[in-house]
Amino acid sequence: MKRVTVLGATGSIGRSTLDVMARHSDRYELYAATAHSNLDELLSICIKHRPKFAILATDAGAADFKQRLRDSGLSTEVRVGVEAMCEASSAKDVDVVVAAIVGAAGLTPTLAAVNSGKRILLANKEALVMTGGLFMDAVRKHGAELLPIDSEHNAIYQCLPEAAQRLNDSASLAAHGVTRVLLTASGGPFRHFSREQLQQVTPEQACKHPNWSMGRKISVDSASLMNKGLELIEACWLFDLAPGSVQVHLHPESIIHSMVEYVDGSILAQMGNPDMRTPIAYGLAWPERVDAGVEPLDLFSIGKLHFEKPDKARFPCLRLAEEAFALGGTAPAVVNAANEVAVDAFLQGGIRFVDIPVVIEKSLLKGSIVRADSVETVIEADRVARQYASEAINELAGGVIVP
Repeated sequence: MKRVTVLGATGSIGRSTLDVMARHSDRYELYAATAHSNLDELLSICIKHRPKFAILATDAGAADFKQRLRDSGLSTEVRVGVEAMCEASSAKDVDVVVAAIVGAAGLTPTLAAVNSGKRILLANKEALVMTGGLFMDAVRKHGAELLPIDSEHNAIYQCLPEAAQRLNDSASLAAHGVTRVLLTASGGPFRHFSREQLQQVTPEQACKHPNWSMGRKISVDSASLMNKGLELIEACWLFDLAPGSVQVHLHPESIIHSMVEYVDGSILAQMGNPDMRTPIAYGLAWPERVDAGVEPLDLFSIGKLHFEKPDKARFPCLRLAEEAFALGGTAPAVVNAANEVAVDAFLQGGIRFVDIPVVIEKSLLKGSIVRADSVETVIEADRVARQYASEAINELAGGVIVP
C-alpha cells in the first residue's frame, strides 16, 4: 500500500488523481490532501478517502471546517499553511507526492518532497520554471524519483528508453540517441483568431478549452500559448535539453501528446484520448501500468491528425518564455510571476487578453536578472516581478501602455 499526499486535491489534477486512486484502493491510500479555498470539495474528499491530514492554505474557514469534519464522524486532522504542506510532503510515512498546486505557491512543498527523496508526480510546472537547475540538482542529490504528469512531458517520458527515464541521472538524452523532442499543443480556443479578434476575447471564452477540462488559470495560459512556453522551459530542465532541441507543434486534436525523435530517423509518439488520468495512472504505478478509467482511443472516428507551426507574432507569450530561458538566471521566474499576475487581472476584467504579454514583457525588461543561486533569490525575484506586473497593469488601466 502506497501512501499519497495530494498537493492541490480540489483542482482538476487532484480530482483526476483521486479518481485513479479510488479505482485501486488496494494499492493507494490518501495520506494528506490540500486545498486553497474549495472547502466543500475538500470535505467530500475527506468523507470518501479519509486522509490523516486535511491542509488549508489559510486560517479562513478552518474552525468551521474542523467542526464539519467532527460532525461527519471523521478523525482527519486539520492543519494550515505552507509549513504544514511541507510536512505532509516530507513525512516518513508518505511514498508519493502529487504536486498539483497551480503557480508559484506549489514551489516550497514540492521542494520539500524532493529533499525527502520521495516519488514526485510533477504537475506544477512552475516549480521547475522558477528554480530549474536548483530543482534538478536537489532531485539528484536526494535521490528523489521524479515523474512528470503534465500530459506532454509524460508523453516524452513514455517515449524514452528505460535507461533514460531516471531523471536523477546526469546522462544526456543524446547518449541514448535522442535528437529532438516534439512538444505538442492544442493551440487553445483562439488558434485561428486574428489580432483584431484577440483584442475582444472574454475570460469565459479563454477558459473554454476545446479538448481539456482544466482550471481557469491554466486554461488562459493554454489560450495564450504561455502554457506551452512554460512547458518548453520545463522540458529543457527535465530532460537536459537546449531550447533548439525542443520544437512546438500545434496539434488541435490533442491525440498525440508529444513525440521523441531519434538519430536513426525514428519518431516515437505517445497517443491517447485527452484525459489526465492516463499520465497520472502511469506516474502512480510506474514501472507497471494500471487501469485509469480512460476510454480507449478510436482512431477510425478521428480519421485525421493535423499539425501547424505556432504564430509567435499573434501569441508572443511563447516567444517571451523562450527569451526568458535564453536569458537564464531569474528571468524565467520573472516571466512566470508576471504571467500569474496578468492572468489574474484578465480573469477579473482588469486588462484585455492581448495585454497579458504586454505586462510580462514590461516586467521582464524592468526587472534585474540575476543568477538563480538559491531558492531565496528566486522567491525575491518572484516578489519583485509581481510588483512590476501590478504597476504595468495600473498603467494599462490608465491608458499609458499601448499594446
